[in-house]
Amino acid sequence: MGERVGKIALSILIIVASAISYFLFAIIKNEGGVRNLLDRISQDNKVETVKASGMNNLVVQLKENVLLDAPIVKQFPELPRGCEVTSLAMLLQYKGIDIGKMELAERVIKNTTPLKKENGTIYWGNPNDGYIGDMYSYSNPGYGVYHKPIKKLAEEFLPGQIIDLTGRNFEELKTYLSLEIPVWVIINTTYQPLSENAFETWKTPSGEVKITYKEHSVLITGYDNKYIYFNDPITGIKNLAKPKDPFIEAWKQMGSQAISLLPDANTIEGSK
Repeated sequence: MGERVGKIALSILIIVASAISYFLFAIIKNEGGVRNLLDRISQDNKVETVKASGMNNLVVQLKENVLLDAPIVKQFPELPRGCEVTSLAMLLQYKGIDIGKMELAERVIKNTTPLKKENGTIYWGNPNDGYIGDMYSYSNPGYGVYHKPIKKLAEEFLPGQIIDLTGRNFEELKTYLSLEIPVWVIINTTYQPLSENAFETWKTPSGEVKITYKEHSVLITGYDNKYIYFNDPITGIKNLAKPKDPFIEAWKQMGSQAISLLPDANTIEGSK
């Protein structure tokens, strides 16, 4: 009798353990599970073992150098102020989404707050709320758009697969690049920190915003110990190299804005 009870108990234990493992694996496969996993990846260049629920221990190491083969799209001549949607087109095309810069330009949220200047104060829209001004021509006033509307637009094509990395340490961006995922960022056209006189402050319906007309967006495709590599929509140059430290400081100066793609299960499996 005792032996029979033991076998029954063991069978029940195996069934329960299998059910728990399946449940935890389902959790880690969804967006939140992947996001929490990546949030725990090391912020330096050391190897760290990350214990992921429902999976074997995952070891992720930042690569010493990365250079990805992402599609290059040039914003000119159609979109002289369309660097943000052009860089997004490159990111989506890298994922296999058949979408062009012109459709993204049409679909991105627009901020229609009119431009007004009074006593030296500029009143206009907030690029965090939508695209400001004319994207298609320099004949009319225009500026650009920041990461929030771009993330929302990206999610129309890849729902649940876009992550906002704004405000993170640049080392976390390198984590995504090490997983062979490019990163969309806001930078400036000099790729180095700007002086204060390159900025101005606007009053907008959603509060003051500090901007520079040198604002730019690129798709980061790699790095090494000296350079950051990126696809530049202005020049149409693929994997353009700029010195690493000034680039990172300029990115921080623009608010450390970045979005990327959540890795799929195969990417995570391959990084073990």
